[in-house]
Amino acid sequence: MSVSRVVAGPGIEVEQLWHDRSRWASWIDGYASLHKLEDAWPQAGSRRVWVTRVGGRGIVMERATAFAAGDGQAVAFEDEKVRGEQEVSFETDGVRTRITVTFGFEPKERLAPARRWWLRRQLRQAWERSLARFSNELAAERDR
Repeated sequence: MSVSRVVAGPGIEVEQLWHDRSRWASWIDGYASLHKLEDAWPQAGSRRVWVTRVGGRGIVMERATAFAAGDGQAVAFEDEKVRGEQEVSFETDGVRTRITVTFGFEPKERLAPARRWWLRRQLRQAWERSLARFSNELAAERDR
């Protein structure tokens, strides 16, 4: 499953904001606080642990599995209910950048098909909200 959004800004600016830990709370859906971040983040092998707001995903643990500056990053993630993988890619023409987040997951416990569909829908909508907020955050940054 994937979600994409074109934002106004060159790839380097987009990627810098994407990895700016001081800004994650402004655009990651449900983000409450950073619990742990290894200095090497977003490099492959580094880890990030963050906590969601009440009623969210709980503690989200991520391990970067790949990173290529200018292209994107892949992570393995796990929260209270699911584990999976996600990739973010950046494609730019120097003026606009397409951000694509591709993700897949497996529930930690058996789910009926309707519950699995609902969970997929919730995760997709969370990424859609995150990308919309990211676009707004980038626009605000560029207006400064």
